[in-house]
Amino acid sequence: MATDFTGISIFIAVAEAGSFRLASERLGVTRSAVSQSIRRIEDRLGVALIQRTTRSLILTEAGRKLYDRVAPAMSDVNQAIEDAGGEARPSGTLRLAVSSIAERFLDGSLFTEFVCACPDVTLDVTITDETIDIVSEGFDAGVRLGEVLEQDMVALPVSGEQRQIAVASPGYLKLNPAPTHPRDLVGHRCIGWRPSRDVAPYRWEFTEQGRDFAVAVQPAVTTNEMRVMVNTALCGGGITCGMEELFQPYIVSGELVAVLQDYCPPFAGFYLFYPSRRNVPPKLRAFLDHVRRWRQTALR
Repeated sequence: MATDFTGISIFIAVAEAGSFRLASERLGVTRSAVSQSIRRIEDRLGVALIQRTTRSLILTEAGRKLYDRVAPAMSDVNQAIEDAGGEARPSGTLRLAVSSIAERFLDGSLFTEFVCACPDVTLDVTITDETIDIVSEGFDAGVRLGEVLEQDMVALPVSGEQRQIAVASPGYLKLNPAPTHPRDLVGHRCIGWRPSRDVAPYRWEFTEQGRDFAVAVQPAVTTNEMRVMVNTALCGGGITCGMEELFQPYIVSGELVAVLQDYCPPFAGFYLFYPSRRNVPPKLRAFLDHVRRWRQTALR
C-alpha cells in the first residue's frame, strides 16, 4: 500500500494546529481539502484518527499513536530533503509571540538587522502577554520571562536580570507622600495592568527579607497597554508598577521617581524559547544565530 505523504503531512498539521481551519491556513489549502485528506487516511486505516465536534478537535488514541510515530519521521524526511540540496536558504514566515514588556528585544534593531540579513524570511510578530501554547497556536518561537517557561522548551537568554519597580511623577509625590512599605500602596492612587479584559488586574509583587509577597492594589486606572500606564503616571495619575527598562528613560530625565526599591530585587530575565526538536527549520535556526550575535552587543 503506497504511503500518502501529503495526507500524512496534512494530518500532522491538523494535530499540531488543533483545528482544520488553522491547518488549512498554514498549508495554503482549503478546509474541505484538509477534511477530505483526513477522511481518506481514516478510511484506509479503518480507524478514526480525530474526534470532531462543533467546537473542538482532539486526537483519538489511534490518532495520538500515529502522530507520535510519524511526526518525528516526517521531520527527518524534510530535513534530509533540505540537506540533499545543500544548506537550505532561510525562507518563509517566522512567527513569534513576544511579551509586551520585553523592551530591549522589541526596540526594532534586532528585527531590522535580521530581515536585511535574511531577505527571504518574513517576520510575523504578535505581542501578547497571555499564557499560550506556541505550538498549538502556530508560532515558531516566543519570548517570555524565564520564570514562566514550560519545562519542555529550549530557551535562549535575550536579556540580563530584570527588576520590577514602582514609580510615580514628582508632582504626584509632592501631593502624596511616597510609600515606605508596599502595604502603604492601598492608600495611594494606583495605575494597574492586566493582559486581557477577562483577567484580574496584576498583583504587584515585592520581596522582603527573602520572602516574596504580592499586594492586591485597587487601581484607579487599569489598562493592557504599558504606554498608557507610563503616560498616566507622567501626568501625575498615580503610582504604577512595571519593568525597570520601561521606566528607565523617564527616571533618568527626572520625569518619574522610583519608590520602594528596597523591596524590588532582580530576577531572571527574558528568554527566546521554542519547542525541543531534533531538526530546527532553517528560518528559525538563522534567527537563533542572529539573536546570539545580537545579544553579545545588546547585553553589554
